[in-house]
Amino acid sequence: MSNATLDLGDPLKLPCGAVLPNRLAKAAMTEGLADPWGRATEGHERLYERWSKGGTGLILTGNIQIDRRSLERAGNIRIEGPQDAEQMRRLTRLAQAGKVGGNHFWAQISHAGRQAPADACPDPVAPSAVPMAMLRWTQKAPRALLNDEIEDIVLRFGAAAKVAQSAGFDGVEIHGAHGYLISEFLSPTVNQRTDRWGGSLENRARLLFEVIREVRRSVGISFSVGLKLNSADFQKGGFTYEDSMRVVEWLNDEGLDLLEITGGTYEHLSMIGVKNDNQFEREPPRTTTKAREAYFAVYAADARRIAKMPVMATGGFRNRETMVGALNEGTCDMVGLGRPLCVDTDISRKLITGQADTTMALEHHLTLSEEEKEGLSEAEIQVTNVLGQQAFFFLTLFDLAAGHDPDLGRTLPAAQAELSRKEEAITAALV
Repeated sequence: MSNATLDLGDPLKLPCGAVLPNRLAKAAMTEGLADPWGRATEGHERLYERWSKGGTGLILTGNIQIDRRSLERAGNIRIEGPQDAEQMRRLTRLAQAGKVGGNHFWAQISHAGRQAPADACPDPVAPSAVPMAMLRWTQKAPRALLNDEIEDIVLRFGAAAKVAQSAGFDGVEIHGAHGYLISEFLSPTVNQRTDRWGGSLENRARLLFEVIREVRRSVGISFSVGLKLNSADFQKGGFTYEDSMRVVEWLNDEGLDLLEITGGTYEHLSMIGVKNDNQFEREPPRTTTKAREAYFAVYAADARRIAKMPVMATGGFRNRETMVGALNEGTCDMVGLGRPLCVDTDISRKLITGQADTTMALEHHLTLSEEEKEGLSEAEIQVTNVLGQQAFFFLTLFDLAAGHDPDLGRTLPAAQAELSRKEEAITAALV
């Protein structure tokens, strides 16, 4: 084995034989750009073509839903069942646009489960009828899925993967994290079933493994298949770090090409750096610079020691030195970027060539003004900052999709108000 130092521009060969051109990935970020019928649009094409030209080696779409009845938000692309000619034309154009720069382009396929917003999903489903409280959107209480519905969901994942392959995507990533349906099945707080889909970790992981196997059966052995998995939910009684590491070990037998390690749910937004309160399990102290910068670096390193497939770490990477260190210190094989690509679509090329040593870290500066904080508690200030930042970055994708540079001058209250107007209009038009 070579001891040569790895750099961001080095290629990565995946188990299926595909070769990613470099070690930087654009992590999946929800776009909200689909038309009322859940079809890809010219906005998607403009957005992903711009990212493709920016030098990132692997680009992942945002949530593509396998069931129109369970959206992560209005404006999701939907792939369910056979696609008509217009749906395939649009998906094919998106797949072409997203890899004009020579990168690989994967579709992230997902089912929102109980996190589906009420306005877009009047009948949410989950492993069990356990309601939730989410910061941004309101959800209806879910009903428990029936056994035949679970089996149908497995088939839907496989069918969506096959459609993505036919449209020209280079791979798919199964979303098994962040509190969406597969993640809900893994969590004993949400999954209270007593049948073969619940109880022991083996049973709670059954949906995940059935989905992986159905996807692989549908697309064959030479098509890239990845998985996004929580390192932990960070919720008391939830999917734990120990659970996650056991699942990683089991995944070694499933023919995955890439394992992305993340964490948290939309009840606890660890993935965007929200501080914990006493409702949640505490994350371990981040004792090194790398651990403090990259949210899940410690967990990714632990997973990589177990995993036989390459591991991708996403969340918080902002410095080139930290990224290169993560590759060479055994933390990960691939570095995922999100928000930096919202504000500078060329940042990957700049990092690879050494033109840039850091990315923009606007989240450290985007806060309420002192006047805007008046009358708010510390907790309210934190939540308002978090939701305002989330809205700010959501809107940069709308800017890019419209063919503009991102507007970096929005205030957090203005961003929230603008996003609310857009979401209301998109939801009202939903078919």
